[in-house]
Amino acid sequence: MRPIGFSTGALAYSNFRQGLTIIRAHHLRVAELSALREDELQPLVESLDELQLDDLDYVSFHVPSKLKTLSEKEMIALLDRAARKNWPLIVHPDVIQTYERWTVFGELLCIENMDKRKPIGRTARELSVIFDRLPDARLCLDLGHVRQVDPTMSVAFEILECFGTRLRQLHASEVNTNSQHDRLTYETALAFQKISALIPESIPVILESRVTPERIDEEVAKCREALEIFAAA
Repeated sequence: MRPIGFSTGALAYSNFRQGLTIIRAHHLRVAELSALREDELQPLVESLDELQLDDLDYVSFHVPSKLKTLSEKEMIALLDRAARKNWPLIVHPDVIQTYERWTVFGELLCIENMDKRKPIGRTARELSVIFDRLPDARLCLDLGHVRQVDPTMSVAFEILECFGTRLRQLHASEVNTNSQHDRLTYETALAFQKISALIPESIPVILESRVTPERIDEEVAKCREALEIFAAA
């Protein structure tokens, strides 16, 4: 069965402890610790040894998407503490300023494909430029982003054809016209089904849908159906 969980940021914004409590309450064993905003990074990193995450089967760590007060060097120094846990580090490529600094993370570094707002990382061609400079990096395929860029999912096919061997995890949600993450819709599920057979069942899925706790099980079921209907056929 495909491992599916949630981003703590989707469930509880910057309160990662509350997010983990909600994830456990729904008996999920997959989680992404979100430090999407810069001011969330240090408190999360300083709490890592206290969180006791051994009961989870898969944990990843989402790096801040913008730098305002921290330098790139300072952020990488903080991320080293997360890397010591051997967790994948999910990175938006436009936050990378000096590629050489990021090579220290090797295969733990996971480049996420971007939505239509961003200038890089949206297509296979744009990702190839990044992977040429970070040859050990892996891929976090954001299905909501790629559907927003191309509703036909042809771009998703191209990304998987070129970089499927790098795939480490998925992000799943509905990404609206304002690039916000919403609950999965029927149309989004149909789009995901087009490529589900190309994604190994072992690849974990992180839902970024903004849902209330009572809707979590429903959202997980929608995601599972979208990604397994053709894979199981």
